[in-house]
Amino acid sequence: MVAGYPRSLAKLIDVLKKLPGIGHKTAQRLAFYIMKLDQAKATELAQAILDVRKDLVYCSQCFILTDKDPCDICSDPRRDHSLILVVEELQDFLTIERMGEFKGVYHILGGSISPLEGRTPDDLKIRELIQRLHQDPSAREVILATNPNVEGEATAIYLARMLKPLGVKITRIARGLPVGADIEFADEMTMLRALEGRQEIT
Repeated sequence: MVAGYPRSLAKLIDVLKKLPGIGHKTAQRLAFYIMKLDQAKATELAQAILDVRKDLVYCSQCFILTDKDPCDICSDPRRDHSLILVVEELQDFLTIERMGEFKGVYHILGGSISPLEGRTPDDLKIRELIQRLHQDPSAREVILATNPNVEGEATAIYLARMLKPLGVKITRIARGLPVGADIEFADEMTMLRALEGRQEIT
């Protein structure tokens, strides 16, 4: 608890500090902002948080957050289901989908392989991807769009090795993205060039 604050305010600051990218001062500012909200707005905020937890699920096919399973993309017959784009996180999917150029479907891994952070292949949705490819013989290409950093490259190499025996074409997005950059922060044109210039992994 934060010393010198009423118990409920200290608890709110402590909870906010647990959010990614939120330090003590930002948590404190947010807490004071929330405290100044009138009852209706405070209730609306609290209800929105509860609704997100209650209403959203992960799509059982691609693991995108959705309010129905399967998600709109996986259940859309107009999408090219033979083309699966593999990304690390939900934010990466959102960046690519905003371009409006990719017409295939997605698979969210839920992170990258990182021994330093204790993340192994078993912690990612790799088994589910392999199972998906076994169940869907129409899949002809898997595009690996992991981030161009050490963890992303290690994940792409591991995936290529695991998927190669399945006989599906495996490609990697081109180097339109600078090494060390995250897909989440890429502009749309850079991401489009990276997708268009993807190369097959042999």
